[in-house]
Amino acid sequence: METRTWNPFEHLSDSQRQQVNAFEEMLCRFNDRVNLISPDTERHFRSQHLLHCLTLTLHDVPDGCIIVDWGTGGGLPAIPLAIRYPEVTVVGVDSVGKKARAVRTMARRLGLDNCYAWAGRAEDWEGEAHYSVSRATAPLDQLWQWHRRVVVDLDEPPTEEAWPQGLLVLKGGDLSDEIAALEDVDSEAAVERGSLQLLLGRNGFFGEKKLVTVRGE
Repeated sequence: METRTWNPFEHLSDSQRQQVNAFEEMLCRFNDRVNLISPDTERHFRSQHLLHCLTLTLHDVPDGCIIVDWGTGGGLPAIPLAIRYPEVTVVGVDSVGKKARAVRTMARRLGLDNCYAWAGRAEDWEGEAHYSVSRATAPLDQLWQWHRRVVVDLDEPPTEEAWPQGLLVLKGGDLSDEIAALEDVDSEAAVERGSLQLLLGRNGFFGEKKLVTVRGE
């Protein structure tokens, strides 16, 4: 029997696909002036950057929640998440001011009034969030400490189909040392790892890529 792999693009509406296409064109234009992604990966934007970020939509998040993207860079994954979840607020935090300005401009041009960008150190962001996400920005223990500092409870617990409240991280390679360091910081944190190669049925770029979830007990 053929195994069907998961395809996040199937869950986008026609208007969301148009926004995704516009985002790709816009990001590549900005990339000529601001180093948002490696120029060598521009031609693989959809199969690597976008698909990678949309794996965070494997489960839903509750309408009205707030997601903070630590080290958003070129708005990845902040902007894809804001496109996929129009009823959710997404805040991209980045220490590089020109990157935050680029994300702010792209979100405005895409009509994403649910997506914001804040320039500064993660330790200095004074907002609140229900979920944290990140794409290879910092070690797990650091990300977890940033998350714990800003997390607030949802008005109602998430459904069984939604992500539990916590940290969602896109990582690659051997994470043993990072998980050990996280356990030193918080021995009660629950860590789970999922293979993106198995989820997506793709080799190459996703060979050692993982989606890591961390939640408090």
